[in-house]
Amino acid sequence: MNNISMPATSSTPAVDFDFASGRLSLSGESWPENAAAFYRPLMAAVEEWQGSAFSRSLSLVSIHVALSYFNSSSTKMLFGLFGVLNEAAANGTRTELHWYYDSEDDISEEFGQELSIDFSAITFHMHPGGAE
Repeated sequence: MNNISMPATSSTPAVDFDFASGRLSLSGESWPENAAAFYRPLMAAVEEWQGSAFSRSLSLVSIHVALSYFNSSSTKMLFGLFGVLNEAAANGTRTELHWYYDSEDDISEEFGQELSIDFSAITFHMHPGGAE
């Protein structure tokens, strides 16, 4: 499985999916013109990786998300991505999500709290203060 590494743009987050180590990260802002076109290939890669024997051999999958801004279409796609990871966690893959947010941004904090409720198979770690 090839890793995915993409630099941030003005409207898309930096992506660093290191499948070999089980560390996936998104950072920056997410308001692409077409969120589905940006996120669907990432979700497909994670689905393929989660279906592989290699991913099942990892002791931990660690997701790090530090988005300073994300729009509603990105929110929908993030829910899809976290859904794939939640399913893997429900099937026995130990999975942690580290949610980094600005301590003065109530919306991002509440979104992280909502994620922890909606994706209960994933262990959540809330990190006020911003980026990882």
